[in-house]
Amino acid sequence: MEDNRNDIKFGFTPQAEIWNGRLAMIGFAAALIIELISSKGVLHFWGLM
Repeated sequence: MEDNRNDIKFGFTPQAEIWNGRLAMIGFAAALIIELISSKGVLHFWGLM
């Protein structure tokens, strides 16, 4: 039986790296959208700088 690459598994597994990459892409896209909408950097938007 073959494991599904989209299953959520815990620990250091290839599936964890796939999910890590997906979430990183979502975070990067969100940061770009915040910068485009607010004309500020993400840290300035959240008041951290």
